[in-house]
Formats: sequence, structure tokens, C-alpha cells
Amino acid sequence: METVNWKVEGMTCSNCALSVSTYLQKQGLKNVKVNPIDGDVSFEREESADNDQLAKGIEGLGFKVASPQAAASQDKAPQMNKFLRYFLICLPFTLVLLLHMFERWLPLHWLMNPWLQLLLCIPVYITGMQFFGRSAVRSLRSGVPNMNVLVSLGATAAFVYSLLGTLLHLGGEYLFYETAATIITLVFLGNYLEDASVQSTQKALNSLVKSQKIMANMIAFDDQHQEIVFPVENTQLKPGDLLLVKSGEQVPADCKILWGDAFVNEAIVTGESRPVEKHRKDLLIGGSILADGTVKVQVTAAYNDSVLSTIINLVKKAQTDKPPAQLLADKISAIFVPLVLGIAAVTFIGNYLFLHQFTPALMRSIAVLVIACPCAMGLATPAAIAVGLGRAARTGILFRDAKSLEAFKNITQVVFDKTGTLTTGAFRIAACQVFQGTEEAFKQIAYSLEKYSNHPVAAPISKEWKTKEIRWEKIEEIKGLGMKATSKEGDVYEAGSYKIATHLSPDAAHNIYITKNGELLGWIDVQDSVRPEAAQVVKYFKDKGIRTVLLSGDTRQTCTQLASQLGIDEVEAEQTPQQKLEKVAQLTALAPTAMIGDGINDAPALAKATIGISLSEASQITLQTADVVLMNHGLKNLPAALGLGRHTFLTIKQNLFWSFAYNIVALPVAAFGVLSPSFAALVMGLSDVVLGINSVRLFVKRVV
Repeated sequence: METVNWKVEGMTCSNCALSVSTYLQKQGLKNVKVNPIDGDVSFEREESADNDQLAKGIEGLGFKVASPQAAASQDKAPQMNKFLRYFLICLPFTLVLLLHMFERWLPLHWLMNPWLQLLLCIPVYITGMQFFGRSAVRSLRSGVPNMNVLVSLGATAAFVYSLLGTLLHLGGEYLFYETAATIITLVFLGNYLEDASVQSTQKALNSLVKSQKIMANMIAFDDQHQEIVFPVENTQLKPGDLLLVKSGEQVPADCKILWGDAFVNEAIVTGESRPVEKHRKDLLIGGSILADGTVKVQVTAAYNDSVLSTIINLVKKAQTDKPPAQLLADKISAIFVPLVLGIAAVTFIGNYLFLHQFTPALMRSIAVLVIACPCAMGLATPAAIAVGLGRAARTGILFRDAKSLEAFKNITQVVFDKTGTLTTGAFRIAACQVFQGTEEAFKQIAYSLEKYSNHPVAAPISKEWKTKEIRWEKIEEIKGLGMKATSKEGDVYEAGSYKIATHLSPDAAHNIYITKNGELLGWIDVQDSVRPEAAQVVKYFKDKGIRTVLLSGDTRQTCTQLASQLGIDEVEAEQTPQQKLEKVAQLTALAPTAMIGDGINDAPALAKATIGISLSEASQITLQTADVVLMNHGLKNLPAALGLGRHTFLTIKQNLFWSFAYNIVALPVAAFGVLSPSFAALVMGLSDVVLGINSVRLFVKRVV
């Protein structure tokens, strides 16, 4: 199966997205996701599927599949919003038609000429039908009627009724050209305002996208081996290319410093605004800013494989996911237009039978058609999720999908790993005791064993005690215990936790024990430091009534001491990875549980939790098991992740309430003649603007 990502233009509401999704699913495509906000469409297809045929099918529905070149040219040369352009075309004609409302005070009797009104209305009606009418017909052909069906019917009913009145010389009470023109003009205005407000929900993501494509200073050498520097677009860079990055410039790609020192602002990726000091062999993240210094670097990842590109793709993918809160709205949106058509018919018949007048009955049924708004229901969730995910990405928080964002609302307990999570993981050797042999021989054995370990406590030994290495016949790492090696002479050496020495030493307070053939050679203590933000993060959860658990493979004495220092409720110490997995499974079965770990040794347990949260360096994103990644070991961003999840879901609920309440109230109000068709068109347009503004509040809303 191949995953295809397209940009589809022309979608104006959730029903448009539904028609594209329905078409692709009917073609046998899998995992179809359509985002009505930014037009992103993704699906999985067999290699035998014809992309050109699929694109023609989508274009037959009234949309356009944009090529990458076209999308790029649009980025470079932005054009006027099409709805604003249509609105400005229609506005002068509509304003003149509306002037007859002031005939009592102004000498405008000439405007009552029906033929003049017809001439003024025709340009507006034709412009409206070119957009609304064509879209309506194509949506009916697709089997998923959209909002434009309602607008087209309402405007056409008013126009045809007025045209008959003109042709049959029935008098001024049959002329509603201004109604037809106003409906079209105000819906264009509403669509423009909706488009602008909804697009503002993409502000954070758009700022990331704009940071992607820049010019880079590429280093090459001439035939005299002299260094030359020339500009090249970073999309053309490949791993191994050499670049020059100067103070104040944006780092064009993920790279490694070969020469120079610098202070780098990585806020665009990690959310941390304070510049980070970087030296030779350090990694730089594409998109970050060189605040001070000049460096020569080597590209480590191509444009499409960069950290920033990964973040953008992750956010876009998550935006297309639909959490359970949206499913009901989608089901109603799918039948909404036929339902409104039925309500409009009942409104006309009921009013005609009650009032015994054709014109008021028709106007009320037109108002019902125009005021109904399925867009609000369809955009309630995508708009809020777009803001939530965008703000999270700018803060250094990555959600793998929208369900993870929503799942935070139910979390009642949080499980912390210890090493590298609550502590810095930057160990140093604090003490050691040798029982057999010389200290030099003991250090050589320890170094030769721990050099092959991935555990953080092994790092200071392989770094501080670097010496001549023993060549082992066989060596392996046993998860939860430590390293085990066999020498060429057949001796068995072990380096690990107290579990390998329980029968040799009554003291279980040390970090690493070294044994030879089952005999204790000595122990090593390494010292870690608690993260400065750990206590504040734990306190935040306690203040929210969320239970905290420390789950670690370290000794009970060490874990108990740390838990007491930070105020953690429960301690589960001396746990193997398998025991961690079982414990998290037990906790998750009792209540929704979030687990925070380093994303390496804790991968199985992270996958078992309701929400698995990984603390990871930006250049080592591990998204295979974690639902959420906190960039740059950002434990301090954990409360923000929880707050964003809860407030995003709160915004979704507010949006859904507004969209349902609006339609439930608006339709009867229009049916009973409280609103004219023109005013109904204005109210319909503004309904989505309210939704967009409420979603955009998430950008500035305090969530912690």
C-alpha cells in the first residue's frame, strides 16, 4: 500500500470534504482523511490504482487537485481571497438595489422600475450561480448535497419569483430582486469571513511551514581547492553537503557542526526561547536561528526527513483525525441538507395554509434555506484541533493524533519514570569500593562491560574511566539487570543492579555491582540530579487532584527518597521492564493513566498506558509507541500538554453546542417569519465566524 497526500482546492464546508471522502472510499481506497480547513487529503492505495483517474474524479465533483508546483507558486504570489473578490463584484449592484428602502426620504422612484432591478440583479445572480450553482449541482451528483444547494435554491426562488412578477406585470409587491442579490452577496461575505477566521486557526502551523523553505550558503571547492560559497535552496540539500551559517541566519537543514561555536534559538521547534550554546559535533535543528556566532556544518538529513518537516507532517496528520466528539456531528451533517429542504417545504406549505398568502410563505421558506448552516457542525472539531495542535507544536509538544489530544480530559493518574524523566540523566561517578584486585583492574572491567550498555547509569563509567578495553568472547545486555560477558578464558563477568549481588552483599543501596564468576568484585555509585522543574510539575498534578506514581527500576531507598522530596503519592521501585508493563496495565485498567518516560527502555509501558508521553531530544523523535512527545526533554511542558488537551476538548464542546444550538433556534425563527431572507443570510455567515473566533481564543487562552 502506498500513502498519497494531495492538496484539494475548492472545499468550502464539511459536506464538501465528505463528498471527496465518499468518492475516494467508493474507489476502494483505504484510510481516507480529508481536512476541510486546509484542503489536505491523504489516502492509501494499491500500486495499480491510477492517480490521474482519481484526480479527474475529484475534479468532476467541482474541486481541483493542486500540483506541488502550483502550491509553491501560490505561496510565492498570494492572490486575493476568491470570496472577497466575488463579494466586491456583487456589492455595488446590491447596494443600488437596496436604495429603494429609502424612497420615503429620497427621490428614488426610478428604482422601482422592475426592468432596471432585473438588470441590476442579473450580474449578481450569474456570479452567484457560477459558484454556488455549479457547486450545488456537482454535490448533488456526488450524492452528498452541500450548503450551496440551500443558498442556490433560496436565491433562485427569489429571483424566479421576481422575474415572473416582472414578465407578468404583477406589481412591486412581487419584486424581490434585492433579496436574491443580498442573499448571494452576504453569503459571499460570510464565506470570506469564515475562511479568514478558520484560516487563522492554522496560524501556528503556517509559521512553521514558512520556516521550511529558505536559501542556504553552500560550501564547495574549486579546482585549486579554494573554498567557495554560493546560495542554494534548502530543498535541494542532501546529507553530507557542507554549509556556512552566519549570525542571525536561520539554520537551513538538520546538520552537525564541523567548525565554530554558536548560541542557537530553537524556540520554533522546542518552544524554548533561551538560546542554547552549541559546539563542534553538536547537532543543529533546521529552522532554528543562529542568535550569535558563525559555524560550518554538514547536513545530516534531507529536506523531507528533517525534524521540522516531521513535526509539520505529524501536525497535519493529526488534524485530519476525527475524535469521537465529532462523529455525531458528521452523521448529522451528512443528512442536514435534505433535512433542511424538507423543513423549507413544510414551512412553505404550513405558512401558506395558515396565512393564505403565497409571498410571505415563500419568503419564510427561503429564509429557512438560507439561515441553515451545516458548516458549523462540520468545522466545530477541525477548527479547535487545528489551533490546539498548532499551539502545542510551537510550545514543543507533539501529539501523534487528535485522539491523544482529547484523551487528556479523562486522565486521573500520572506515572513517572525516574531516570531521565524526573532526573536529568546526566550521571557522574560519586564513589566506588573494590573488594578484589586492584582499582585499575576493577575500572578496566567496569569500563569494558558498561561501554556496551545503553542505560544512562553506564554513561559516566564509559566516559570517565575510559581505558584499554577487554576483548570479550561474548557480551549481552539483559534488560532490567545489566551487562553479562564471557572472557576468552571462560570467566563470566556481570555489571548490574543489586539484583545480581543479593546473595553476595546485604547492602542494596548502591547503583552498580561488578561480579566475576559469581563473586563480588566491588560496587560503584553514580549520582544524578533532580530536574529543577520536577517538583513544580508534580505539585501541578496534585493541585489538579491527579494521583502521581513513581515507577522505576532503581533501588527502593533511592526511589523513596526522591518521591518524598517531590511529593509523589506512590512508589513502585526495583521494577524490570516486564514488571513496569504489567504495573502500567493494572493502573490503566483501574483508571485513565498517562505515563511519562524516556521513550527507550519504557517503550512497552508507554504503549500500554492510556497516553504514553516520551521525553526526547528533537533530533531523536520516537513516535512508534508514544502518543505525545515533549521536545528537548521538556518535562516543564507536561502541564501545558494536559491543559491544552483539556481546553481543546472544552473548545470542541463549545463549538458543537453553538453549532447545534444555532441551527435548532435559527430554523424555527426563520420558519415563523421573524427574520427576512436577507438578514438570515447575514446571520448564517456570521455563525461560522463565531466558531472560528472561539477556536482562535486557544492561541492566547491560559491553559495551565
